[in-house]
Amino acid sequence: MKRLILVLLALASLYCQQGYCQTAAQKNRKARLEKEIAILDKQLSENRKKSSSALSSLKLTRRKIASRKQLVAENDRQIKALDERISMAEDTISMLQARLDTLSAGYSRLVRTAYRSRDTRLWYMYILASADLGQGLRRYGYLHSLSVQMRTQASRVKEAQALLIQQKEEAEKMRSELGVLRKTRITELDRLNKEEGESALLVARLQKDKSLYQKQIESKRKEMKALEREMRRMVEKAAGSAAGKKKKPVDTKLDAEFASNMGKLPWPAEGPVVDSFGEHYHPVYKNVKMPFNNGINIALSPDTAVKSVFDGQVCQVIVMPGYNQCVLVQHGGYFTFYCKLSGVSVKAGDKVKTGQVIGKVDTIAGETQLHFELWEDRTPRDPEGWLR
Repeated sequence: MKRLILVLLALASLYCQQGYCQTAAQKNRKARLEKEIAILDKQLSENRKKSSSALSSLKLTRRKIASRKQLVAENDRQIKALDERISMAEDTISMLQARLDTLSAGYSRLVRTAYRSRDTRLWYMYILASADLGQGLRRYGYLHSLSVQMRTQASRVKEAQALLIQQKEEAEKMRSELGVLRKTRITELDRLNKEEGESALLVARLQKDKSLYQKQIESKRKEMKALEREMRRMVEKAAGSAAGKKKKPVDTKLDAEFASNMGKLPWPAEGPVVDSFGEHYHPVYKNVKMPFNNGINIALSPDTAVKSVFDGQVCQVIVMPGYNQCVLVQHGGYFTFYCKLSGVSVKAGDKVKTGQVIGKVDTIAGETQLHFELWEDRTPRDPEGWLR
């Protein structure tokens, strides 16, 4: 029984350590999701004040719904993990209680035995009345053993009691945490239902005036086409291959280092991606294609610092309609493009390091979003495949 208790306690300790690590990772994920939702909430509030774009509000709301669903899922995983840990703690408590009962019963028997021969004079008479020296030594050994057993058993009882109290306290702490998590889950589900209702209202609003929103889409398409033309012009200039110029040599070492970091590049700024790479259909008008996105749009808090994702050299800083200031950085044969900036702190020709601040995100028409692109020579690539 003692060995079984020790094994069970060791397993419980290991499981709790693993559970703690798991909970810590879950808490980090929850903190990230809560931060994303806070950013999106602020964007939606600003969008309602300064912009009439129902499409922008719909995208933000749907991204918030997705983050909220992940948050609920994280709560569910934490609840499940805690349920399992509580169940194991309760099993350990039952085993410890059984062990304590057994030890207590044994200790009581020893106490009764010692009580019957409690007078030390009786002990001496018992030993002196021995038939010979050997019997006397055996009787002394018995009485000494009884005294040692009592001390050992008392120590075991105290140890079992301490372990039992510890396990009960841990189980109670986990039950309290579980109660908080379940209340949080209910709150998050209520918020999710509300946000889904807001999404439905935005869809209805978009459906009422298709012609107005199609004009907005066309205007956005023109801005994005102009940005792409300018990007291609800058890449051609950086490569030195325009208008009969000889192709400039590429920094092959930097090029190889950048390529080897695919999937490991730091984010230019941390926030939820609200517009992903590529061509997508309108979320309401299913047969209407949205302008092709050569990069991603990351929702951020106002004035968030935007950083270079890798070592490189600034090719150019430009200003574009709908995108404000944009910075193009070359990394060998690769280019990264940062748009919708204010307070740019670099200029053409500057060398930049990984993580160096190049500017701050700007708020344009109620949206605080970084537009980020990554090109391999003259071909745009999905940045999310390159960022860690």
